[in-house]
Amino acid sequence: MGFKMGIVGLPNVGKSTLFNALTKTAAAQAANFPFCTIEPNVGEVGVPDARLDKLAEIAGSKNIIPTRMTFVDIAGLVKGASKGEGLGNQFLANIREVDAIAHVLRCFEDGDVTHVEGRVDPVADAATIETELMLADMDSIEKRLQGLLRKVRGGDKEAVLQERLLKQALAMLEEGNPARMVEVDEEDIKSWKMLQLLTAKPVLYVCNVGEAEAAQGNDHSAKVAEMAAAEGNAHVIISAQIEEEISQLEPDEALMFLEEMGLSEAGLDRLIRAGYELLHLETYFTVGPKEARAWTIRQGTAAPQAAGVIHGDFERGFIRAETIAFDDFVSLGGEQPAKEAGKMRAEGKTYVVKDGDVLHFLFNT
Repeated sequence: MGFKMGIVGLPNVGKSTLFNALTKTAAAQAANFPFCTIEPNVGEVGVPDARLDKLAEIAGSKNIIPTRMTFVDIAGLVKGASKGEGLGNQFLANIREVDAIAHVLRCFEDGDVTHVEGRVDPVADAATIETELMLADMDSIEKRLQGLLRKVRGGDKEAVLQERLLKQALAMLEEGNPARMVEVDEEDIKSWKMLQLLTAKPVLYVCNVGEAEAAQGNDHSAKVAEMAAAEGNAHVIISAQIEEEISQLEPDEALMFLEEMGLSEAGLDRLIRAGYELLHLETYFTVGPKEARAWTIRQGTAAPQAAGVIHGDFERGFIRAETIAFDDFVSLGGEQPAKEAGKMRAEGKTYVVKDGDVLHFLFNT
């Protein structure tokens, strides 16, 4: 399991350029006019993780299989999208399908690239999109509440639960706040997620800056950082143009280029790490002579459910998980030395998997 992140933003903010860089393809046509991306482009990338390479080296694994992350480049949004303006309806439908939103904001000055509003103001751009998503959610909730009336009157428990959650969301939206600010009880979280409200999606602001500002940002990105902190959201600074150039280079050349630009790592790495933190995700590994592989799970996942990410049979027939911490595996030189040193543990159904665990599952067929 990886996760799916939708790249959204107003037209001409650099969404398609960023998508091209992240997926190392030119599948999304980056052009200087609104609605360049007519259909959502979908691309998968392997999640960079130096730990996986190290484990494969120690174990002599023939294949290295990273966990996957899916990016969806979604058509540009304009004011009025909630009422169907531009490609609004299509945009809103596509965004419901992602786990999180990477909200690309234009933080660069360039007279050759037009801005749909005729000015560069990333905070105002963020407000435009947030407003459209909130209006769309309010319209959707009101329609759904009408549709639930008969079932609620009939005492349908699921309908009553949905009505309560939808009314909570509507009250928050009417106060001018996104649905993600609703405090949802633990037992209601599953039902809440099934509502698929647009403004309940976690948001990561991506400040697209010019090449010269990639390392430190600029006044525009500083304002976004201030806004993100006030909202409790995250932000990253990326130059989409640099990332696209890097994506076309060989690894050694890309590293030299990054150093010349004063950057310690590629924007892809920063974006993925921020996405993992945003969605409370972590990684465990399975390692052997045949392959070393990374698997993504949510923080707090118990061993049987972690096994289920590989195959449902592993979860259903779970017996135990043989577990070695990453640091122990590396420092001791592999599975057998770790086992001899007493660092391999047998963990049962209640064990909560930790980030970096090297696991081997035993199960009944």
